Amino acid sequence: IFKFLGAISVDLGQDRIKPYLPTILAPLYRELNSNYAEQDPTLKNLSQEIIELLKKLVGLEAFSLAFSSVQKQANQKRAMRKKQRALQTVANPDIAARRKLKRHKNKAETRKRKIESLRPLYKAKRHRSNALKDLAMVE
Repeated sequence: IFKFLGAISVDLGQDRIKPYLPTILAPLYRELNSNYAEQDPTLKNLSQEIIELLKKLVGLEAFSLAFSSVQKQANQKRAMRKKQRALQTVANPDIAARRKLKRHKNKAETRKRKIESLRPLYKAKRHRSNALKDLAMVE
């Protein structure tokens, strides 16, 4: 998709690409600023190359305006999600408690995995998972 975006922007040219610049920059910006664990470095390099291509194509001033608008939009979305999560904690304490328990359980499992990798002879006790029981929506 990134290659397609680059090809379309080159094909449209300097004048016709400007209205679509924020739309094109949004996924590129998201890929550049993502910090998840299984990130593909080739995608990051490709998005950087396309951003450089767009910068040369439309000029620094137009690019900077579009890029800052995309950046502002992403920050607003992030702040909105954070606010919604905080409001949900107050409005639905049972859902928040379940989320917190799940997070603590994952943290304990991660700690056990880390200890096992550091000391191979040590076997941490793991929670026995009944797959069907965990999938059932029984309370």
